[in-house]
Amino acid sequence: MKEAIEQIFKELEQLKASSQKEAEEARVRFLGKKGEITALMEQFRTIAPEMKREYGQKLNQLKKEALAKIEELRASAEASVQADAPKEDLTMPGDAMPLGSRHPVSIVRQEIVDIFRKAGYNVAEGPEIEDDYHVFEALNFPPNHPAREMQDTFFVSTGHLNPLLLRTHTSSVQVRTMESQELPIRVICPGRVFRNEAISARAHCIFHQVEGLYIDKNVTFADLKQAILVFAREMFGPDTEIRMRPSYFPFTEPSAEVDVSCNICHGKGCNICKGTGWLEIMGCGMVDPNVLKASGIDPEIYSGFAFGMGVERIAMLKWQVNDLRHYFENDMRFLGEFATATEV
Repeated sequence: MKEAIEQIFKELEQLKASSQKEAEEARVRFLGKKGEITALMEQFRTIAPEMKREYGQKLNQLKKEALAKIEELRASAEASVQADAPKEDLTMPGDAMPLGSRHPVSIVRQEIVDIFRKAGYNVAEGPEIEDDYHVFEALNFPPNHPAREMQDTFFVSTGHLNPLLLRTHTSSVQVRTMESQELPIRVICPGRVFRNEAISARAHCIFHQVEGLYIDKNVTFADLKQAILVFAREMFGPDTEIRMRPSYFPFTEPSAEVDVSCNICHGKGCNICKGTGWLEIMGCGMVDPNVLKASGIDPEIYSGFAFGMGVERIAMLKWQVNDLRHYFENDMRFLGEFATATEV
């Protein structure tokens, strides 16, 4: 028995297990019902009484060491499994990611488009890098018009008769539409435009426009006024009123600036409308006969109206935003305020 006990002590010292299964097999080998230490415990009953004290102590020590070794092997196997496992519990639910929202300029642009689509207008688009003819000459801009000067326009190429530039308005899309489409024409032209202006709370070198064009027989200024009134009431509310002030644009005659009644004070006067009760939203007018001729349309048969508005301007009035630069700074605190904004 003494030799058997010493042999098991040596085996326990060298015992190893790389998994929980091997640790359990070691327990069964030494401490199971038919294990080696269990067999020695059974054999202990047959030992002479004078030797039981000595062998009893050794058997108890052997059993304790065997139990401790098995627990050590189990802990080592568990640590090895955890080390090989993913650092994170892939079965855990993930953290919710905040959803983005549509940009306020995109929301208002779509509202404008939807309003005019309901009135039968199609959407037309054109290049942002345009030539001088489509941006200026075909729209009746005289050669010495201030808009042709470098302080107002970003030129891409110069030194030839038809230089390239970043379009200053989407009216160039109207010209391309008149050149390519059959009459009658009823389109709106949304897009980004560029002007060489100092950036401030009320101006930016990049902004967005939506322009409209309607050409047919017997189109009158009354049709223009009605179209704008319907738009204003769809955008700002059914009680909105408009007023039209005489103005000048090279491509329309007569021309007008359009104001809407302030949707904050309802015409009573506030800091938003500067006490006037009115807010400017767009320019408009009847298409100049020279513009029709430049696109091959007979002004003796056809007439039409055009209008144009800044999308950022409409968005500022709609949500009372007091600084145009907010739309371009990508401040998540500002953009997050429009997460629940809906479109018409």
